[in-house]
Amino acid sequence: MHRSHIPALPANSSVPLPAVAHANFAIGDVVRHRLFDFRGVIFDVDPIFANSDEWYDAIPLDIRPPKDQPFYHLLAENVESSYVAYVSQQNLILDESEEPVDHPAIAGLFTGYADGRYNLRREHRH
Repeated sequence: MHRSHIPALPANSSVPLPAVAHANFAIGDVVRHRLFDFRGVIFDVDPIFANSDEWYDAIPLDIRPPKDQPFYHLLAENVESSYVAYVSQQNLILDESEEPVDHPAIAGLFTGYADGRYNLRREHRH
């Protein structure tokens, strides 16, 4: 039986691993955007940017966030409407208003609101 030979690394060397970004927020957390006047509840998290280049390139360069950080899908609201938003971690802070989010899709994904967060419905848990 022939084995392919993989050279061993010297004992004192290390292989650099890519940095792993830590998600600061979780599904069900209510957050607020740092720059724009909207808030929402997180319903999904991407460990790094996972949207289209067209979407990313539409963000003005001076406020365009790096792609190598978590991005969050929000059921969002502002004073005018409810919508879905995709926001980088650097642009979110916890919303401490303790007010529920008024979005028509919340009831389909979450149950109960308490202590600033929603509970994901059992059927949507992995």
